[in-house]
Amino acid sequence: MRYQWLAACVAAGALALGVTACGNSSSGGSGGGGGNLSGAVAVDGSSTVFPFAQAAAEGLQGQNPDVKVTVGESGTGGGFEKFCAGETDISDASRPIDAEKEVPTCEKNGVQYAEVLVANDGIAIVTNKGLTVTCLTTDQLKALWNSKSTVKDYAQLGNQPDGMAVPAGKVSLYGPGTDSGTFDFYTDKINGEKGDTRKDYQPSEDDNV
Repeated sequence: MRYQWLAACVAAGALALGVTACGNSSSGGSGGGGGNLSGAVAVDGSSTVFPFAQAAAEGLQGQNPDVKVTVGESGTGGGFEKFCAGETDISDASRPIDAEKEVPTCEKNGVQYAEVLVANDGIAIVTNKGLTVTCLTTDQLKALWNSKSTVKDYAQLGNQPDGMAVPAGKVSLYGPGTDSGTFDFYTDKINGEKGDTRKDYQPSEDDNV
């Protein structure tokens, strides 16, 4: 039974600790960064965390040439699938592990883990520069994004908090894909249920889109 690490957001120290503690085929000293470590570590999960995990992996391997770290970005949900199947050693996530679905899978497969919170990230709602919106309430966001939304034109949202009308314009929405922890968090906190969203938005797992 392997003891693994679940990082809500990976930093160099957490990744190094994961390598030492997991001990997948690691050998050597105490793991303090002296170049005595060896073995392989598989990391996957959140695309938000990916750049940090990749930088941490490069730093670790620079100090420990005999350590091979692979870092993937399957999204938080996709990363948890691999993690709970025992395919990875560290799972990057932008939300907590799901107590109803993912925890039982880990338990079934004998995957024990320690959850380490190392950072907090925020979600930004971005509008096209041609749409002169300065602020929307969470109720307006829910009206726009939830699965029962009938909003086809932004003007249907009414007035902004400052009293200015939301300008007219055909609704065209883009957001994270369903494997994203950002998707899970947003739909849960804004729409009231994880996974609840209108189906006509354009999803992408690529944070650079």
